[in-house]
Amino acid sequence: MKTFFRLVKLAWPLKWGMVLATLVGFLTVSSAIGLMATSAWLISMAALQPSVAALGVAIVGVRFFGIARGVFRYLDRLISHEVTFRLLSRLRVWFYGAVEPLAPAILERYRSGDLLSRVVSDIDTLQNFYLRVLAPPLVAAVTGLGVWFLLGAFNPVFSLAFLGFYLLAGVGVPWLTHLLSKRLAARSVELRSDLNASMVDGIQGMAELVAFGQEDRQAARIEHLNRQLVRAQFRLGAINALQSTLGTLLMNLAAWTMLVLAIPLVRSGRFDPVYLALVVLAALASFEAVLPLGQAFQYLAISLAAADRMFEIVDKVPAVKTRPAPGPVPSEANGYSLEVKNLSFSYEPGQPDALHNLSFSLQPGQSIALVGESGAGKSTLANLLLRFWDYEKGEIRLNGRDLDTISPEDVRKIIGLVSQRTHLFNATIRENLAIANPNADQAALETACKQAQLHDFITGLPQGYATPVGEFGLALSGGERQRLSIARAILKNAPILVLDEPTANLDRQNEQLVMQALQNLMKDRSTILITHRLVDLEGFEEILVLRAGHVVERGDQSQLLQEQGLFNRLWQLQAATV
Repeated sequence: MKTFFRLVKLAWPLKWGMVLATLVGFLTVSSAIGLMATSAWLISMAALQPSVAALGVAIVGVRFFGIARGVFRYLDRLISHEVTFRLLSRLRVWFYGAVEPLAPAILERYRSGDLLSRVVSDIDTLQNFYLRVLAPPLVAAVTGLGVWFLLGAFNPVFSLAFLGFYLLAGVGVPWLTHLLSKRLAARSVELRSDLNASMVDGIQGMAELVAFGQEDRQAARIEHLNRQLVRAQFRLGAINALQSTLGTLLMNLAAWTMLVLAIPLVRSGRFDPVYLALVVLAALASFEAVLPLGQAFQYLAISLAAADRMFEIVDKVPAVKTRPAPGPVPSEANGYSLEVKNLSFSYEPGQPDALHNLSFSLQPGQSIALVGESGAGKSTLANLLLRFWDYEKGEIRLNGRDLDTISPEDVRKIIGLVSQRTHLFNATIRENLAIANPNADQAALETACKQAQLHDFITGLPQGYATPVGEFGLALSGGERQRLSIARAILKNAPILVLDEPTANLDRQNEQLVMQALQNLMKDRSTILITHRLVDLEGFEEILVLRAGHVVERGDQSQLLQEQGLFNRLWQLQAATV
């Protein structure tokens, strides 16, 4: 029930729209009941051949209810769908806002396809909750109450008989449907998520699957999941057919019961036979309000399962927390200083430290390099400086302020990043550049790209800066993607720069172009270079050599080469492979 009330709370801002949709739904069913009841009385009364004047009101009533039913049905669909789509829009924005603080520390534990399923499919599923779960029971309750009073006005026995069958159809059958479909609904949501995740994995890794001859195995897995999902949906369809059959059966039993109860009353003169058809057809028409309830309870089970998956992520505690501190981070006209003291960090409790007792200081305009083999803990420092993770041991101070007292947003305005994995959106070059500075004009974009050694390449394209880069930027080469990342950093103009393996996986020619672009980027900025490539390190004031998270050597390039230690060995190995 907790999940149910949380969903209702999310819908509360649009409560009046839902009330209006419920009211219009009630008027739609009421018009149908009015049409059937008025028509029944009109036909019965006409059989007695009264004057036309006696039938005038009923004739107008039939016309009114006939037109009103169509109008209210249209308004019902219009208003209910409008409210539902507004709710879904709010849900998507709310979910994204709740998920964003979890990146990347928490979200990296989930498969991309599973996240996609939660963001898209699970939220889309919730439209059934608001459209087919909340409103129909309210409409059915108000309709049942109205018909109960109507039939009770003729004879209490009619209202009691009607109420029994109405409750069976409106409560008993839906509850049975809920019990039968609860597990199947949750299973179908899980299977759909697994299928989506496998599809995304298969598409993203298509080249590798083909290269290693595993495409048939992946296709078989997808086919197996699809068969299981279809089987679950088939069973849900069978349950839906059962509830529809039971609802129709109870509706017809109610009509027969009303006849059985009314005929003796007609014979004894205690009930006017003119109203016999009215009573029966009014009761029949009222079941229009309860017949959808069985399916509503099935949708309830599916919606709750989807909502549980959504809340599972939303309820995660962000890995990054900001301690309260007075005022914003102090600014300096001459730049920002950065001090790291006795910093230790592990990604999970009980795991070895990815960084252990790391200390260094970076003054405005200085540059240092962290080098070492893969897995030495170099990129971990970038994650901590950008506040993707929080540290617990040691200190990181920005202009004398503890980093964990500064909001992640403010930190990322001061510290820019060029990483080895540049994500480009499936948009144009101009749009991908504008992420760094949405207010930058064309001249600023071109200046940044010239400094990044990219402008000539872009102007040589048929569409220039309007050229789409494709999914993940695959229309560009690795070197072009890296230089685009550097142009972003130039546009951002952050005073402190973290370069995380900026030349990884590049050939020598592209590496030289990227390094030239980096030289332009590093001017007048404090820079931390994280790399296993010992290239162009002469200008760095200090080089820290890491192994298994520990600093084993430090100094400038000439000092480290003379010490004949790890740096020297890495240098010799790299020189031998060039």
